[in-house]
Amino acid sequence: MFWSEEIQVGGSRSLASRVIFGIVCFLPVFSTLLFGGVDNATWILISVFWAILTLAWIADSWRAGGILWNTSALQLPLLGMIIIGLIQLLPLGGQVAGVSVQMSRALSLDPLSTRFFVIKLIIYLTFFAACLAFINSEKRLKVIVWLVIVFGSLMAFYGILQRLATPEGIYGMRETSGAIPFGPFVNQHHFATFMQMTAALAAAILLGRDVGREKRLLLGAGLVVMGVATVSTGSRGGILGFLAALAFVGIIFAFSGRKHSETRSKKSVTGKVAILAGGMALALVIFGVVLLIGGNDALFRGIGAASTGADISTGRLHFWSVALKIFFANPILGAGLESFGVAFTRYDTWSGQFRVEQAHNEYLQTLADAGIAGAICLVAFIVLFFRKGLAVIASSDGFRGEAATGAVAGCLGVLVHSFFDFPLRTPSNAFFFLILCSVATVAVAPGITRHRRRRNLSDPD
Repeated sequence: MFWSEEIQVGGSRSLASRVIFGIVCFLPVFSTLLFGGVDNATWILISVFWAILTLAWIADSWRAGGILWNTSALQLPLLGMIIIGLIQLLPLGGQVAGVSVQMSRALSLDPLSTRFFVIKLIIYLTFFAACLAFINSEKRLKVIVWLVIVFGSLMAFYGILQRLATPEGIYGMRETSGAIPFGPFVNQHHFATFMQMTAALAAAILLGRDVGREKRLLLGAGLVVMGVATVSTGSRGGILGFLAALAFVGIIFAFSGRKHSETRSKKSVTGKVAILAGGMALALVIFGVVLLIGGNDALFRGIGAASTGADISTGRLHFWSVALKIFFANPILGAGLESFGVAFTRYDTWSGQFRVEQAHNEYLQTLADAGIAGAICLVAFIVLFFRKGLAVIASSDGFRGEAATGAVAGCLGVLVHSFFDFPLRTPSNAFFFLILCSVATVAVAPGITRHRRRRNLSDPD
């Protein structure tokens, strides 16, 4: 007979634990450099690293006599989406002429895409669980935060150089059709999403109290470069998300909710004015640099001052209306995860010359792909995230509070951008988003339990 006991742990320092944390740091960077991880061939390599991570986790559990696991409820919505996808693959649908019996009977209109997306969700969930469990010390928290900031700054600088030198290709060799590349990303809008996450962290650490002058100057320079890169993409949704992220950081630092004495209250007012002035100066510097390097078109398009034709939404209003039609036709479980491209053709009133793969709105596409069940998972994740993230911000000081502020702000920027695009469909962005969710909510040191199974010695064999 076996029984379970919970042991509070502050961190694991085994070789397997270091391997897991190394993969957590490496995988988002690796997938970003390989065109954002959008190629199927890249997922073969990602799957290999997922297998290594899983085996290392098993080895760590075997060595320690228990599983290091964070019981965060944020993992449940992801699990719920996986279950929805598996149900959509069940042979419960009708048969379509000209399609094999096995595939046509599935609830999903595109079972192959749904199956592949479920595999991705399993990898994302494993990665997220590893982040929650193994970013378990302030040292590791600092490593992951600085990794995101430094890597984001480097990618921003490279993206600007790439746009100035060879705007038509990635690394000077890969051209993209139907999209405008930026940096290593096939889609310039998704590069802007990446910048939202990294810049938000940089801004929060920049405004922190424990940063030295040299680091503050580097953070300021990095933030300017990220801002210039974001504006240079010309992504209106990306710029809006970027501003939302920085505004959140500024509001948190300006209105922290702490009580001040009369003297400190005056200092607080001065600090709020300084943050506002700094934000305005940052915007002026970013826009000035963009104009200086010849990014006039991108700037004017990004702020909505450029003429974009008769349809200011660039087709999005039509995509959104079709997504709603798909949802009303499949209200409970949707048409199938990642099946929007197939479902779109049934309700499209255009000529059909262009194949539309995404709804350009993550929320409407979730409704179309996964129905009410998927929407519940999405809303649950957002509510749980902000509830936990804001609680960590309110209860934490120093680097922990600053990192949580930047992480929540970065995720907010992504969620705002998701109203106009599909930024988390780029795998590297999804990995970084999950890292930020972990940084915002994870309990550094206490709050993680290791579950251990033991034999009761008083029982007979």
